[in-house]
Amino acid sequence: MSDELILVEKQENIGNIIFNNGPLNILNITMMEQINDVLDRFLEDKSLKAVVFSHLGKSFSAGVDVGEHMGDTAQKMLDIFHGMFKRLNRMKVPTVACVKGAALGGGCEVAAFCDIVLASEKAKFGNPEIKVGVFPPVSAVIFPFLLGEKKAFELILQGEIIDANEAHRIGLVNHVFPLESYEKDITSFLERFTKLSSVVLQYTKKAVKLGIDSDFDKRLSEVEDLYLNELMTTHDANEGLQAFIDKRPPEWRNR
Repeated sequence: MSDELILVEKQENIGNIIFNNGPLNILNITMMEQINDVLDRFLEDKSLKAVVFSHLGKSFSAGVDVGEHMGDTAQKMLDIFHGMFKRLNRMKVPTVACVKGAALGGGCEVAAFCDIVLASEKAKFGNPEIKVGVFPPVSAVIFPFLLGEKKAFELILQGEIIDANEAHRIGLVNHVFPLESYEKDITSFLERFTKLSSVVLQYTKKAVKLGIDSDFDKRLSEVEDLYLNELMTTHDANEGLQAFIDKRPPEWRNR
């Protein structure tokens, strides 16, 4: 199946979702709805051995459409965006993000939420949301666990973008592959799953998640409430987003 915004393939029991909203693969509501529809199908497919996110275009994803953060679409956007993570959290097989370019904002959150992240040496990661007056809800929930509190605070509170090697050093990325061998290295890595039992993969992932013992949906709901009902009522959150759209520096009033 293919369409305007995503490509979907299934090869050797690997389900592939390929972002095709290039060059930056901005995650708008329509694209995310399509991703959620595919994830629903994958959740019911017992033959799958892994689900893989990859991309065409320059970036893995430069994030969620900023215009849809505002006004009447904000609640809908957040529901659909977070719906991806709730589905991924229920996915029984391993999930893998293959990041050749930049994964920023919501794109970074999608990559980081996957069980495994494979990056090219040119990949970049970051959550610059604070610079436009908001914060990344999913990263706020998962970064402290993935990276430790100190690094989570630093990355989210400053919004800096890091390269693939730094992302690997702090544990955000599993492997960094040279650009010239990236496709070959990704294929070799994913082939390991095709040689394993799908049912054994499912129970093994379930065991690891029991070890993590995290109520992701509950914590995300609490962060959603903070985002929509507190942060988005402030002047500066709305000013930051509007300034980004207007391509001008924000005028913070600290309220």
